[in-house]
Amino acid sequence: MSGRILVSGANGFVGSAVVRALLRRGYPVRALVRASSDTANLDRLDVEIVRGDLLDMPSLESALQECEGLFHVAADYRLWARDPRQIRRCNVRGTHHMLLAARRCSVRRVVHTSSVATLGLHRDGTPSDEDTPVHLGNMIGEYKRSKFLSEALVQRCTRAGHDIVIVNPAAPVGPRDRKPTPTGRMILDAARGRMPAFVDTGLCVVHVDDVAEGHVLAYERGQRGRRYVLGGENMSLQSILATVAELTGRRAPWLKLPHAAVLPLAYAAEAWARITGVAPNVTVDGVKLARHRMYFSSRRAETELGWRARPAREALADAIQWFRDNGYLR
Repeated sequence: MSGRILVSGANGFVGSAVVRALLRRGYPVRALVRASSDTANLDRLDVEIVRGDLLDMPSLESALQECEGLFHVAADYRLWARDPRQIRRCNVRGTHHMLLAARRCSVRRVVHTSSVATLGLHRDGTPSDEDTPVHLGNMIGEYKRSKFLSEALVQRCTRAGHDIVIVNPAAPVGPRDRKPTPTGRMILDAARGRMPAFVDTGLCVVHVDDVAEGHVLAYERGQRGRRYVLGGENMSLQSILATVAELTGRRAPWLKLPHAAVLPLAYAAEAWARITGVAPNVTVDGVKLARHRMYFSSRRAETELGWRARPAREALADAIQWFRDNGYLR
């Protein structure tokens, strides 16, 4: 039997998909979740659940005992927080703690879940890849900055001799998006008929289960210190919304809004969110990010890992079906 694997953030959208992919391969899995976490995504899975926190080193060392591998998936992926420092603490300090604990516990190999948010973008919208030039000043918002800094920390560790592989998922969609994620929220709003307009932007849409498969392939075949984009199909937002409309029998949105018209709405939404504590549906960072087409190439993962992604339409259909089956579309 393969060596035991710890998955951090195992109850989350991507984390629970990674757990399932590992179980299909026959790995014994230990799932690290916070004490307050909802573990519904792990129901009926043959996993050992342990409680811990990225800011609590002893809990991480305890969780990593007798583990051969680590998939560090846990992250704070919010585009808005009343206290943005929470995002950096989780994503940067938490990653530092996780890697330090893995070293102390003699973990053989680590897969670090980063994001395409850390990659450079081409002005003309052509797909970027792992080698597209970028620096910290290009990062819009605390989430992107924190993921960029945490990935830089991982790279320093690999140069010091640690065996770590980095994966950079694009915009995952699919089942078990309980919170949901920002992308999942967009799909859900469109499926409910609550997105009558769109801005000129684009995303790289990928099925969450394909992202999980890419994680396992990176663990088994990836080169130490190498980054692998796990993208899928590059689609304009208009095309994504039209596909969701077709899948749900709704009318596709036709009104295209300029970014400048949406930005004041985002500032107002965030101001109200600071008063109420309820996260806004539209964020300033989200609108600023939408000025760029987030298109990416997964050629390296396809060539070196043998990874493939299914069509985006299937990913969107699975997401909508899961939302429907779990009462989100009432």
